[in-house]
Amino acid sequence: MREITLSKAVNEAIAEEMRRDGAVFLIGEDVAEAGTPFKVLSGLVEEFGTDRVIDTPISEPGFMGLAVGAALTGSRPIVDLMFGDFLFLIMDQLCNQAAKACYMSGGKLSVPLVVRTNLGATRRSAAQHSQSLQALVAHIPGLKVALPSSAYEAKGLMKTAIRDNNPVVIFEDKLMYNDKAPVPEEEYLIPFGQANILREGSDITLVATSSMVQVCQKAAEILAAEGISAEVIDPRTIVPLDEETILKSVRKTSRAIVVDEGHQSYGVTAEIASRISEKAFYHLDGPVIRMGAMDVPVPFSPALEDITVPAPEGVAENARRLIRGEMFHAA
Repeated sequence: MREITLSKAVNEAIAEEMRRDGAVFLIGEDVAEAGTPFKVLSGLVEEFGTDRVIDTPISEPGFMGLAVGAALTGSRPIVDLMFGDFLFLIMDQLCNQAAKACYMSGGKLSVPLVVRTNLGATRRSAAQHSQSLQALVAHIPGLKVALPSSAYEAKGLMKTAIRDNNPVVIFEDKLMYNDKAPVPEEEYLIPFGQANILREGSDITLVATSSMVQVCQKAAEILAAEGISAEVIDPRTIVPLDEETILKSVRKTSRAIVVDEGHQSYGVTAEIASRISEKAFYHLDGPVIRMGAMDVPVPFSPALEDITVPAPEGVAENARRLIRGEMFHAA
């Protein structure tokens, strides 16, 4: 099987769906000639033209509102939001309009719309371009939320999102665009709500999203050298969440750490940890540990920024302490 970058996988997914369905179009800042700042969309305008790959003014609320209207009237827009931090600019259109139209119309209206954006610190982009805001949209009923952890996941989840009749927000990690992974040449889709067990283990469960999947895989390798068997699970989507796979794993290992790059307080880690505690409590040999980004604005200073997000050794150390039976608070 060939290996391609995550960037190429996203590009292929969008191109294939635009060829398959004439109702699909792409809209956002610098999506045409520039191919976005990360060059993920390069080449699409040459194939599909400026009627379907549409550069917009710098007005996120404006083009998001346009996309919601287009989705309500038969199109399937993909909204490219240059940075995940810009979600704050489109919250009314996304959370009050797109997410609620189906419910407020008694199911008569649908909003088949995809917002593709990014997350992640350690890119030296400072506090307004480094946030991981997936918990914000996951909190809103009516929105689906996907977090691909590799090129394979990125392509399969994107194709599923474009075909979904509900609004979907996909977060891609900015630092992973050049990461390669095996991706089939033939078509495939990854169903929402179906987690992936990347590594089987018996001593502890590590549940991780997006780039934190790689962090936990490295932590599992560190632990394996010490005789500790860690199971690594990628939920793929946090809405819908595959509770069954996570709970089955925790009931087997009796211990769990949940890792997400969003801020730790009131976030994705809290939600997943809560569900484990509620539904697998009597199988647990210790508290469910959460590891997220520090509750501070992401610093510009590299030395400070690097310590704000979870790292493999930190995950491994928390696993050791949990297995030893030590009660502690994971910062």
